[in-house]
Amino acid sequence: MIALDTLETLVAASLVLLLGRKLVSSSTFLKTYSIPEPVVGGLLVALVLFALRGLGDVQVQFDGGLQGPLMLAFFATIGLNANLASLKAGGRTLMLFLVVVLGLLILQDTIGIGMAKMLGLDPLIGLLGASISLSGGHGTGAAWGRVFAERHGLAAATEIAIACATFGLVLGGLIGGPVAGFLVKRVKLPMVKNAQEEQQDAPLSFEQPKAVQLITAQSFIEALALIAVSLTVGTMIANRLNGTVFELPTFVSVLFVGVLLSNGLSLVVGYKIFERAILVIGNVSLSLFLAMALMSLRLWDLASLALPVLLILAVQTVAMALYAAFVTFRVMGSNYDAAVLAAGHCGFGLGATPTAIANMQAVTDRFGPSRLAFLVVPMVSAFFIDIANAIVIKLFLALPIYN
Repeated sequence: MIALDTLETLVAASLVLLLGRKLVSSSTFLKTYSIPEPVVGGLLVALVLFALRGLGDVQVQFDGGLQGPLMLAFFATIGLNANLASLKAGGRTLMLFLVVVLGLLILQDTIGIGMAKMLGLDPLIGLLGASISLSGGHGTGAAWGRVFAERHGLAAATEIAIACATFGLVLGGLIGGPVAGFLVKRVKLPMVKNAQEEQQDAPLSFEQPKAVQLITAQSFIEALALIAVSLTVGTMIANRLNGTVFELPTFVSVLFVGVLLSNGLSLVVGYKIFERAILVIGNVSLSLFLAMALMSLRLWDLASLALPVLLILAVQTVAMALYAAFVTFRVMGSNYDAAVLAAGHCGFGLGATPTAIANMQAVTDRFGPSRLAFLVVPMVSAFFIDIANAIVIKLFLALPIYN
């Protein structure tokens, strides 16, 4: 057993990002299909560690202490960068995308339960391999897994949920780019070129992670302070809401505090958030979080999944790709923004919001920016989806098939 402490894990994550960048820049295949750099580097390292464990019984344990703060910092930057006026302007699109996302939740749970019944499994296992762990992610999966184990007597429910969420995290980062690449070929590229030309005079955003952004030490410290306040207050609110009907994941509270903080300061004292510093910190936090999460994957947990559960997840992956291409893309307008939205939907429909952002960054870095996608996806995937998913899960649990 090789145990790495916090600083050693940070070094390893940085090297994983550099490895991913090198592999993507030197591979036509990876660039063509817009596979995110953290996914490439992190998954490769996870595969190497999986091989070492199987061949030489060598295990590497990473310190996970930084993953939580990095994820929360990323969501704080999304909130701080959210302008309520812009959200109001994109309100119709946001509501339309929420309807599309709701449709996927219902489809995933229908597939999960249907496949479980067909394979002779407990329908609850089908739910765990559906919106609970895929659209819900590790946090939602672990929470419902505990409920299924304690209230329904489903053995190893939490382990199944975590393994399914891990599977989704990997596949969500792998299929988003190819789906978007397939769809981009069907839109008019002059629209993309015009967007690239306009970006010189427009504020930079998360869709341009490699753009040079001039910031100062003072602006960086101010941004860091705002993020720290968002993390502190958001965590306090989440802790107070635990166990109540208003309970929300911590990252949702942090994002919400960031929105209130940035817009409140602008409205009350006229303070304008320095977006460039916020975006730099947000992109760094996102990249490091994904690198740590993926290089720490316990792939042997996926290998130990029963074949029927793997079959359910394989069908869910195909369904996600088809839904993004033929429902998300068409309903959202069949244009370039819709293609980027489809890539993001693959990311959080199978994995998590950071995966969705990484997918969209990989696409926009190649084809051009999509401000609409980076406005809508974070708000839906980081906030509204948890509420919608909870309602859908409870409706499916109310079905008489579990008795």
